[in-house]
Amino acid sequence: MQQRVSLFKFDRIAILLVLLGAFDPTAKCAQPAASSLSNPNVIFFLTDDLGYSDISCYGAKKVMTPNIDALAAEGVKFTDFHTGASICSPSRAAFLTGAYPQRCGLYMGINENREEHWFLGLHPDELTLAEQFKKQNYRTFMIGKWHLGSESEFHPLKQGFDQYYGMPSNVGHSPKFFDGEKVLFAQAPLNQLTNLYTQRAIDIIKRRSDQPFFLYFAHNYPHTPYQAGKEFIGTSKDGMRGDVIQELDWGFGEMMKTLNDTGIADNTIVIFSSDNGPVKPEYAAPFRGTKYVTFEGGHRVPFIFHWPALIKQGFESVTPIVAMDLFPTLSEIIGAPLPADRKFDGVSLVPLLNGEDLARQDTEPFYYYNCENLQAIRQGNWKLHLPRSQEQVPFWEKNKAFFRLTKPVLYNLRTDHGESQDVAADHQEIVQQMLQTAQGAREELGEYMQRGSGQHPTGSAIPHAPIISTRKDWQAVDAATRAAIQAERLKRHPESESARMKNANKQKQKAGSLNSRKNNKQ
Repeated sequence: MQQRVSLFKFDRIAILLVLLGAFDPTAKCAQPAASSLSNPNVIFFLTDDLGYSDISCYGAKKVMTPNIDALAAEGVKFTDFHTGASICSPSRAAFLTGAYPQRCGLYMGINENREEHWFLGLHPDELTLAEQFKKQNYRTFMIGKWHLGSESEFHPLKQGFDQYYGMPSNVGHSPKFFDGEKVLFAQAPLNQLTNLYTQRAIDIIKRRSDQPFFLYFAHNYPHTPYQAGKEFIGTSKDGMRGDVIQELDWGFGEMMKTLNDTGIADNTIVIFSSDNGPVKPEYAAPFRGTKYVTFEGGHRVPFIFHWPALIKQGFESVTPIVAMDLFPTLSEIIGAPLPADRKFDGVSLVPLLNGEDLARQDTEPFYYYNCENLQAIRQGNWKLHLPRSQEQVPFWEKNKAFFRLTKPVLYNLRTDHGESQDVAADHQEIVQQMLQTAQGAREELGEYMQRGSGQHPTGSAIPHAPIISTRKDWQAVDAATRAAIQAERLKRHPESESARMKNANKQKQKAGSLNSRKNNKQ
């Protein structure tokens, strides 16, 4: 534990020197505290499946991201930031509510095409960042991927946003692109996506009123499938994916330029991050794992906090922070009290920005859930991977090494970023203590097919419908209930049955073609 404490003290010294202007020979006096800067505009720029080493300032070698790099150079670049989940929907829920996905009820990766998911979403009773900003008379905008429920009950416009623009789902779930509730494109033009998003962000900034604004800019890239704009094809050394990232950086730069041109950059907070790790391990280096798993590569991603009015010179922070810290941080900055009727799983970063201690203790655990299954726990530099059965793990699980883990595995993240050296045998006391902590988490936040005492209800467009995460468990729901849910789906979406039949016929034709080839070979 001493190493973590010393690292945190180093952060405090660096922050104090920055705030006091010690790195600026022209500085005359201390900079204002965060609490004294009123009504900043806020832009939260969230990428999709962007790994820890996907941008230049975090180690990328095959792409160039000068605009995002400049944000890091001028702001706080965090190197120990963890998302709330290693897949899309729950990760986004954690950012927007300040709660573990398990607590706010949205712990599954929603796919609107699945029989067991189409009616699920973020419960309307959950308080989003947009709703928190509305309390302080902010205008609220969203661009990009929502992925927190596709039914009208869960639309961003009903979760605190004044305007919505973008493709709310993965292309594989639905390719539709919306402006508000109106379909703008039945098939989103992927090679124009970054340009469309960038122009809308510029328009929001230029057309701002006297009210401050909150923009949640949730880009769909570099999640597959992707297409770069014509001008960016072949510009990187990493194929189309690299081209897409470089175009994303260009769009980010155009947005930042507009903030400067309109004279509002100084008191606009810009936050950059990703929803979870990448699909390929090379983009998560130096960490092990990818999206879908609870190794570090699935959760540890870039996080940059930029606020020129407060932060006069950029620095790097090794202080561990998590996605759930965003809600209390921005709430404190805009002067919106945290509601007393719910528990938040993050803390405000404002004390850190002011050179003070965070409210979170160094020994407070961080829980790595994968859907309903608690798979790992971190305390200080120790990370314990927990035993699990095949039944408990979700269908998207990619960690075959731990698919049927029968005993705890302990890593020291300070010396073992790659999670390769199990030291459980040498630290049995720590293992037992962490196992007890994990059991307490299960009782509060749940486990596979087991609700926890602190869990909120999952949003459902069908009252009293069963909440099932994976298809394998949907078959256990009685036939009458499944039939009633399907009838409601056809009532709401009559086109879904024809699409289902079309897909079924396509699968039959594909199977027939494969059988024909097999017979010809024989």
